Amino acid sequence: MEEQGNLRIVENMNENNLPELMKSVLSLAHTPAEKDMLLMSALVACGSVMPNLYCRYGIAAKRYYPNLQLFIVGSAACGKGIANLALELVKPIHEATPLIIPGDATYPAFYQQLAKQHGRGYIHESEGSVITDIWRSSTANYNTALRKAAEHETISRSRCREASVIENPQLSMVLTGTFSQYHALVPSIENGYFSRLITLIVDEHQAFNSSYVQPSENSDEIIKTAAEQLYRLYEKLLFSKPREFCLTPDQRHRLGQHLETAYPTLIRMLGEDFHSVVLRMAVHIERIAMILSALRSSSISSEIIVPLAGKELDSDTSSLSSARGVRPENIVCSDEDYQTAELIGNKLILHMAQAYQLIKGTERITLPSVKPLDQKQILLSLLPDEFESKHLVAEAQSQGISRATVLRWNDEWQNHGLIQKIRYGVYKKIA
Repeated sequence: MEEQGNLRIVENMNENNLPELMKSVLSLAHTPAEKDMLLMSALVACGSVMPNLYCRYGIAAKRYYPNLQLFIVGSAACGKGIANLALELVKPIHEATPLIIPGDATYPAFYQQLAKQHGRGYIHESEGSVITDIWRSSTANYNTALRKAAEHETISRSRCREASVIENPQLSMVLTGTFSQYHALVPSIENGYFSRLITLIVDEHQAFNSSYVQPSENSDEIIKTAAEQLYRLYEKLLFSKPREFCLTPDQRHRLGQHLETAYPTLIRMLGEDFHSVVLRMAVHIERIAMILSALRSSSISSEIIVPLAGKELDSDTSSLSSARGVRPENIVCSDEDYQTAELIGNKLILHMAQAYQLIKGTERITLPSVKPLDQKQILLSLLPDEFESKHLVAEAQSQGISRATVLRWNDEWQNHGLIQKIRYGVYKKIA
């Protein structure tokens, strides 16, 4: 069985690198497992309310929006209920503009609601059985619709007296349930939906904690404040011009390195069927980075916006841009948001690998961690211009780098003229 510590996400990251909204939400979690579930469900919920924001991926430069679909797989009493807090984040927006689509709906009702909302929606169900029971009679329809929505491909429905299509669907979803409920939705890895659905495995029971009967007095206020911040971001994006999110050339190079060098290890261990998971994890990483970048600046400030001088307007944005006298602009990913998204992806792919083995019914094998590339360079770039050795060690250990290793790197940086010692235990970076 995979070591749970190797699968944990938040425990292996520097939480201080997260946007303020996400940090405040995570303060409501009690355990590492709860933090992972709350982080991922909150990211999905936030991504569901980011209109007019997209990135381009692949040779064809296909547009992808910040919409993710997540299934949290765990046994009873593993704390899956924490994911319901994510639903509270989007409720105020839903009250103003219908967004939430009930999972307890037949396929025709689901399709009709999604079409009514112009292809935009958010499904959140804390009991996987609600989904699998009601969807049992039309699993193929739902599976196909969700698969197409994950890629923003047209969903069509044709009956004797009616035919309709939903173009460019932007659907987000958070489901929690047991493996049997998950398996009912994803019966095999060959139909394409497995690689598009992010799977989070919680393979542990939650010990009783007295804090569960003594809820935080300000928990409601924390969620309310976070929901208000998200609402303001939603309005800003809704009434704004379409914005394209971009990784920097260095970030895209690193992402490509993972595809070429780090992730293929898992393909060799699990088989070629896992190849599609690797390719789509790159898309998930970019979407997560896009969500984090938007959350970091709820005003979409000019600090992270770079105008695209001379770029031709796309046909679907030209009329909007012309009417407002503006041109599309890029939102460039910060290094800290890319690093966080990459770390999340490196852990999620291990969760996907475990789900892959469960679906195939093969014996579960321990898989190697996928570590960030160029850790030494990344760590140095994250340090302030002047830093203390104790802060260096703390930052390194939050990224899984040992004290002995980072102190050796510190000596190397000095020898290469990258940093200068000011006084005992204090160093300064040299531009």
